[in-house]
Amino acid sequence: MSKEKQPSAQPYIIPQPIRSDGAGGPDYGPRDVLRDKQNPDMLVPPKTDNGLLPNLRMSFSDTHMQLNHGGWSREITVRDLPVATTLAGVNMSLTPGGVRELHWHQQSEWAYMIWGTARITSVDQNGRNFIADVGPGDLWFFPKGLPHSIQGLENGCEFLLVFDDGSFSDLNTLSISDWFAHTPPEVLSLNFGVPESAFQSMPKEQVYIFQDDVPGSLESQRVQSPYGTVPLQFTYRLLAQEPLITPGGSVRIVDSTNFPISTTVAAALVEIKPGAMRELHWHPNADEWQYYLTGEGRMTVFGGNGIARTFDYRAGDVGYVPVAMGHYIQNTGKDTLWFLEIFRSDRFEDVSLNQWMALTPRDLVRDNLNAPPELLDALRKVKWPVV
Repeated sequence: MSKEKQPSAQPYIIPQPIRSDGAGGPDYGPRDVLRDKQNPDMLVPPKTDNGLLPNLRMSFSDTHMQLNHGGWSREITVRDLPVATTLAGVNMSLTPGGVRELHWHQQSEWAYMIWGTARITSVDQNGRNFIADVGPGDLWFFPKGLPHSIQGLENGCEFLLVFDDGSFSDLNTLSISDWFAHTPPEVLSLNFGVPESAFQSMPKEQVYIFQDDVPGSLESQRVQSPYGTVPLQFTYRLLAQEPLITPGGSVRIVDSTNFPISTTVAAALVEIKPGAMRELHWHPNADEWQYYLTGEGRMTVFGGNGIARTFDYRAGDVGYVPVAMGHYIQNTGKDTLWFLEIFRSDRFEDVSLNQWMALTPRDLVRDNLNAPPELLDALRKVKWPVV
């Protein structure tokens, strides 16, 4: 654009990379204005942001949709979010009767039900079986190598799957249909003791997701095993847990202490009311993988050596925080912000900046920060995850 044709000075109708202190300047394009509106703190970073951190945000809306008769799936792995080496996520939906076929993984599977209802089944290495119905807010966990299935019930369902390996891909699983398709008929005949003709109608490739009828009642589907049922429950009703309530919201924590089967994944369901924030804190034992369920928020991550970067999030986004990096999450919208904090660990652990300062000798904190009495008097010895 020539100098003569540049727009004259006027109030900007669209967001511009200009901070309130005058830093920056107008961007006349080409540009993606809708994207800039979704990421205001990347277009105009807070003055306190400094240096470079890797990208810590990815949206499921920017990923490939795998469409099947019976449902769909999409995933975020290190391919999409390279920093997320510890965990990978799959967003999946099943129609009424839709089936995620009988399969198993080399990784453990942790799941959160977003809406609807589903039926899950599994069998362990000792021949003990499991069948249960799950609904909104319920979790399940299948240790690596254990076969299982998922089927949508009356109204279908949507859920989040999390695997304890950032390079995991759900399209690269061990499926019963795929194994049958790649085993010679004579071997199948010997294994099952039936004629080869019994396998002529089998699928020729992995089915993955397929449409079926809505199953009958839970009782009508039960199969009695001579070895009994699994000793540890594969499901957990997270919303039935009494939350830790603070003036700014609430937190529910689930790990191996209250969900014993979940030995490699720990999580917290966090509620942040409008105007509130997840306090300044860090996690000493694992990277944090986040999934935003409702609302809008922003997170600043502090990486040491003066490095800090701010990202904006909304429902359907995934965030990530490398281990021990300081961070906070603010609710920037008009509605309540709900999100999941997920960790590859058997325990949930976090360190509160406020509590750390409150439990350190007062004079030491004062002299370290040149802190005034009003700050020192306001410190809390009891942790408030949301403030």
